[in-house]
Amino acid sequence: MRDAASTFLYRAFVYGIGGLAILYLIAPIAIALVMSFTAGQTLQFPPQGLSLRWYAALLDPVVSATEHIAAFNSLKIAGLAVIGSLLFAVPASIGMARIRGRAANLTEPLLLAPLVLPSLVYGLAALVVSSLVGLRPSLWLTVAGHIVVFGPLMYRATAVIAQGMDPSLAEASTTLGATPVTTLRRVILPLLVPGILAGAFLVFIQSLDNVSVSLFLADARTTVLPLRMFAMIEESLDVRVAAMSGILIAVTLVVVVAGRKLFGPSR
Repeated sequence: MRDAASTFLYRAFVYGIGGLAILYLIAPIAIALVMSFTAGQTLQFPPQGLSLRWYAALLDPVVSATEHIAAFNSLKIAGLAVIGSLLFAVPASIGMARIRGRAANLTEPLLLAPLVLPSLVYGLAALVVSSLVGLRPSLWLTVAGHIVVFGPLMYRATAVIAQGMDPSLAEASTTLGATPVTTLRRVILPLLVPGILAGAFLVFIQSLDNVSVSLFLADARTTVLPLRMFAMIEESLDVRVAAMSGILIAVTLVVVVAGRKLFGPSR
C-alpha cells in the first residue's frame, strides 16, 4: 500500500506539473492561431466568427507591401546570419575537438560568451562602437551583429558531434592517401551534417525573431518583420499580426516535424 501510494503521488506530481508546463507553453500559441482566423476588425479572443480574410490581406502585395519588404529583409538577414555562423562555427568546432586541457577550457567560454550576454546590451554596445569607427547602421551591420550573437548556437550544435567523432576515422583517411581537404570534405563534414542542420535551424529562427540587435543596428530602410509587427500592434492592433504569427508557427512546426522524420533517432 505504501509503495502504491508513493507511486501514485509521484505520477500525480510529475504528470500534473508537466501538464501545467505544457499547457502554459501551448495555450498562447493556440490562442494566437485562433485569433488569426477572426472575422472581426481587431484582435479579440474569442474571435468574432471565423474567416481567412486576414491571411488574404497579408498575402496581398498591395495591401501588405510594407510587411512583404520587412519579411524579405528578415529572411535575408537570417539566411546571411546562418551562412556567416557556418563559416566560423564549423572550423571552430573541429579545432576545439582536437585540443584538450587548459587551452580548451580558456577558449570555449569565449566562443559561448555571446549566449550569456543579453542581446539588448550587445546591440547598444555594438551601435556605440560602430559609431566610433564610422560605421552607420545598415543591413550588413545587422547581419554581423546576428552572427556574433547567434553564431554560438551553431558552434554548440556542431561541437557536440565533433567532440564525439572517432579521431581514427580522419587518421585512416590520411593513411589511405587522402589530403586534409579531402578528409574534411568526405569524412568530417558528412558526420557533422546533423549538427550543422540543427545549428542552422536555431540560428535562422533566433535571427528571424530578434528585436534587440536589429533595433540598434538596422537603418531606417532595413525594416525587419519583428519590429514591423510591434509597430502594427502599437498603431491599430492589426489582425494581420496574428496571421503572421500563424504562418510562422505553421512553418516552424513543418520544419521541426520534417527534421524529426528525416534526422530523428531510429528505432
